[in-house]
Amino acid sequence: MAFGPVTQTLDPCQHTSESPNDNPDDHICSETISAIDPESVANHESSFFGSPNGYLTGDARIEKAWAHWKKLGEPKLIVAPMVDNSELPFRLLCRKYGAEAAYTPMLHSRIFSENEKIRSQEFTTCKEDRPLFVQFCANDPDTLLEAARIVEPYCDYVDINLGCPQRIAKRGNYGAFLMDKLPLVKSLVEKLALNLTVPVSCKIRLFPNLQDTLNYAKMLEDAGCALLAVHGRTRDEKDGKKTRANWESIRAVKNALRIPVLANGNIRHMDDVKLCLEETGVDGVLSAETLLENPALFAGFRTVDWVSDGGDGIRDGKLDQADLVVEYLKLCEKYPVPWRMIRAHVHKMLGEWFRVHPHVRAEFNAQTILSFEFLYGMVDRLRDLGVSRPLYIKDTV
Repeated sequence: MAFGPVTQTLDPCQHTSESPNDNPDDHICSETISAIDPESVANHESSFFGSPNGYLTGDARIEKAWAHWKKLGEPKLIVAPMVDNSELPFRLLCRKYGAEAAYTPMLHSRIFSENEKIRSQEFTTCKEDRPLFVQFCANDPDTLLEAARIVEPYCDYVDINLGCPQRIAKRGNYGAFLMDKLPLVKSLVEKLALNLTVPVSCKIRLFPNLQDTLNYAKMLEDAGCALLAVHGRTRDEKDGKKTRANWESIRAVKNALRIPVLANGNIRHMDDVKLCLEETGVDGVLSAETLLENPALFAGFRTVDWVSDGGDGIRDGKLDQADLVVEYLKLCEKYPVPWRMIRAHVHKMLGEWFRVHPHVRAEFNAQTILSFEFLYGMVDRLRDLGVSRPLYIKDTV
């Protein structure tokens, strides 16, 4: 059934009325938001791995997983899932600058399936937003399936988050903390694989022992996972700046599996992308933190921090993060999101600019209620103050 209009006008008081406990940053930045009808689900007469003769197994299932990936164009440059950060306007900005596919932020399957307001705020999309992975955290197969069926008409994969290492995931019994409950993980994957019309993908972290990681990955493939993304760090290695991702382990996973495999970790610029693809043999790479600072990463742009890594042929790309902020804000005006997401992105993209003029950052932080007028004006003030932090690009031979 159809999604309906891309935007649907709702009662403004749902998002703008304030109470003593109301945080203005949680308000939507406009009065129109995308809406999803939980009853609008795909026809479930046949699952993705279904066939007229029953459930596909073995070689036929692997072939179908690859056929789907090839149909999507085998995207290699992918926006990783980021809580509160890989929302629609940011995905579209990254796509403009070279991203070939993207993940939504992680969605909580139970809350998503129960709460219409959460659905309308946390998951928005449009026809340009493909290929798209919609990621859920979950610890109950039936609840996960209920949430997945709401989004399956609007995405290319339903992804299970098996890699979140944060304390909230431990308290909620999801993400990387399901690595201790492999039968439950298997049941989550099987539930989606047997009942959805789109394939299920998974995103994992490494076990400290490589063989455990390989056994884990193979179990996911056997359970019906059609694509696996591997973050090359363990559950305890939370700080990507302190611990390099283990590409050798990712390569071992790629060699052990028959489905498409993606790599996550150590991507700072396009030279890293090329090196990762060569050293791991994976089918695509994900980037998260670097994209937050530089959404033009996949178009070949790099920040000044990585100019020395580029060797000869590095030049001013005639683009800077203030340009990207303005583009992002315009997308937010078209596709509204909560102000907290906008605030976070502006901090990330203009972080270096704020270090030059901390009083502008202090003004920004003092705004309890944001507006587009203020944000556009802030960018203009930074430019008037003479801040220049160009992004650089490497000439190719």
